[in-house]
Order: sequence, then structure tokens, then C-alpha cells
Amino acid sequence: MSDNAHFVRADVQAFLGMLEAMNRPQLHELALDEAREASRTMAKMADADARDLPVIRDLTCPGPAGDIPVRLYDSQETPTERPTIAFFHGGGFTIGCLESYHSLCTEIAAETGLPVVSVDYRLAPEHPFPAAPEDCEAAARWIASNPDALGLKTTGLVTMGDSAGGNLTIVITQALADQPADVPMVMQVPIYPVASPIAHHESFASFGDGFLLTREAMAWFTDCYAADEDSVKNYPIKWENHGKTPPTVLITAGLDPLRDSGREYAAHLIQNGVDVTYLEMRGTIHGFVNIRKAIPSGQKDMAAMFAAMRMTLEHNA
Repeated sequence: MSDNAHFVRADVQAFLGMLEAMNRPQLHELALDEAREASRTMAKMADADARDLPVIRDLTCPGPAGDIPVRLYDSQETPTERPTIAFFHGGGFTIGCLESYHSLCTEIAAETGLPVVSVDYRLAPEHPFPAAPEDCEAAARWIASNPDALGLKTTGLVTMGDSAGGNLTIVITQALADQPADVPMVMQVPIYPVASPIAHHESFASFGDGFLLTREAMAWFTDCYAADEDSVKNYPIKWENHGKTPPTVLITAGLDPLRDSGREYAAHLIQNGVDVTYLEMRGTIHGFVNIRKAIPSGQKDMAAMFAAMRMTLEHNA
């Protein structure tokens, strides 16, 4: 089916129709603090309820510009030897926080059985590129080196995140491949990531308006982040050592302007001999992982992602 006749799920269409009827200002039209508050409000309204977990703890770890807030989620009160997930939230490097991703992180911890450490990295424009990847790398290395501080028995690292956090997932994976941490990287899980320049992609043209994430919002995020266009920490597809990438579960959304960047990166990994499970969720939009109350079909997408993660870890154990 061509993009000119693209499939849209019924609950996605209803959600997009509701947003259109609300005629609310776009993120890039709001003041920065209002945009961040709107992101938190959307998470409260549209995401599924948080799961009950025996362990949810706020901590800090040292970073290049001071302490970094992190939040630990675990479904086990008594830790066993397992990999630990370092989670990097989305939001265009500009919005997003521990609270707006709280429900999602409880879901990940509950369904994977792995501890999740969510990283509250510095945001642009106050802290432009490369503050976010520097904080996330520092946090990932701290997670690998300090299991006692977390009360864990960490055997390896899984990097995971969505959108901007999907980009950070890949960037940190590459940094830890180039200079290993104290435990090995065992998997990365980028969810609708930015991995390469997007303006030339068909998905950017087809879905940059009317599918939640707009071209205007992306331009605003890009201006705020002020990244070096030539840096591998901005476009990780430029890395020269893709064959060193750990097993990867990569998720895209069929109606996402970023879709083709994820497709391109997945193909690049496969061509370099990396173990890749690529899941494209047809008929849904960017952001579906944390608007599961508004788009209930996203729960099945999440189940497929968790199954792929379990399969990948078991296959490579």
C-alpha cells in the first residue's frame, strides 16, 4: 500500500480527530515552560496508568555538569543477576522529564522483568548539544559501575529510549562500543529514533503535518538543540564501526515523519551483520508508546516489542 493511501487505525484516527477539534496551540507556538507543561499534561491525560512496582526510587548520579537525577524501577524487591535498562526519554531534547515518562517506565520494568533506570538529562535550549549525550553517557557508565548504589546485580546494559531518546540510545551504544563500560552492552532498543538527516525522506514529506509530530515542531526542536550537523553524536548513522553494534530491537511507526530514518538505520545495521529485529507498527503515529490510554492499540505494539526484547536476550545469552 502506498503512502498516498496509507492505513490509519481507527483509534489513531479518533485521537487525531480529537486533537484537531481541540485546535490547541502547537508546541513551537508556546513559551518553553508552557511547552514542557503541555508535555506533562499530555502524558497524564493520554498515557496508560502506571504499573504498581515494589521498587521506585529517585537517585542521582554524577555528571559532567553536576548531579543527574535518575529514577530506578524494578519489579523485584530482591535483586537477581540481570541486565539493567538505561532509559532515555524523548521530547526533542527540549521537553520531557522523569514524570512524563513515569508510566511508560513502570510498564517496561513490569513487562521485561528488568530494572529500568530513567535518566533526567539536561535539556535544550538552556543546555544545547552535546549536553544530552554527555549526561546520558555518564549515567550509563555509572549504572554499569555502581550496582551497589542501585541495589542491583547488573550483568549487562540495555540502552533504550524513544524519539530523541532513541537517538541518544544509539549514540550511547556507540560510545560504549568504542570505550566499553564495566559491564557489556547486551542490547539496544531505539524506538522511532532520529539516526540520520530526515528532510529528504518520503515519510517526512508524507507525515510532517496532521500526524501529531509536525515539521514545525521538529524545526523548533532542532533550533533549540543546536547540534553539530557533522557529529556522529547528532547523526549516529555516520559512525564508522556499525559492526560493533550489539543486538538491536528497533521500532518505528508507520505514520511517523521519522519512520524512514529508523528504516535506514536498521538496514545499515543489517548490512553490517548486526542481529536486528525491526518492527514497524503500521497505522500508528510517533509517540504511541506513551499515549496508550488515547490509542489503546499501542498496548499490542508494546507487547510485540517486549516479546522481541525477550527473544533477543535469550538468543544471545
